[in-house]
Amino acid sequence: MQKRILIVDDEPAIREMVAYALRKGEYEPVHAGDAREAQTAIAEKVPDLILLDWMLPGSSGLELARRWRKDELTRDIPIIMLTARGEENDRVSGLESGVDDYVVKPFSARELLARIRAVMRRSREDEDDGSVTVGGLRIDGAAHRVFAGDQSVHVGPTEYRLLHFFMTHAERVYTRTQLLDHVWGGNVYVEERTVDVHIRRLRKALEPYRLDDMVQTVRGSGYRFSAAMA
Repeated sequence: MQKRILIVDDEPAIREMVAYALRKGEYEPVHAGDAREAQTAIAEKVPDLILLDWMLPGSSGLELARRWRKDELTRDIPIIMLTARGEENDRVSGLESGVDDYVVKPFSARELLARIRAVMRRSREDEDDGSVTVGGLRIDGAAHRVFAGDQSVHVGPTEYRLLHFFMTHAERVYTRTQLLDHVWGGNVYVEERTVDVHIRRLRKALEPYRLDDMVQTVRGSGYRFSAAMA
């Protein structure tokens, strides 16, 4: 069955261009020109993914993303932001609003489809038993255990959640605030330095297997998890 993708953009030409690329990628595109039309489309049938323009009439894409993340019907739908804003602060703002990824305009159909496949793959991993493999590390979601090769790695519950988030969102830089929201939850008050403490604990757990370098510090930005160890 084709995956249904909602395109929310006020420019018909861009919607048509994106829809053409989606059909070539064997996805089912659905159009919406503003927040009202998007809500109507979602009410008719919940999409598998939303492509959301940053600038919309009446309500910005950021505001819409935040609203959807609070709504039980839409909070788990993957969202990719389409934006002409390429500055780091803008990208961070998009991620902090709850979007899963962003594509900076102008973009190619090939890049867009690659981003969609990557986000949907992460979403499927989260929907399954939580098992995921990156490089030499593997999480057995059913057993709630971490392995380095065939060796079991002991991590605490918070480090487990942190590692699982990193592994399902590899190669992306996340600020401490973003990690707090995603791993601890937005309604829990925890100081940002707590993230550093658990990062150190996670690295210490991975150090005997020479995998601690997968958890990388990006100076001035935050942390990244990468199979290409620094």
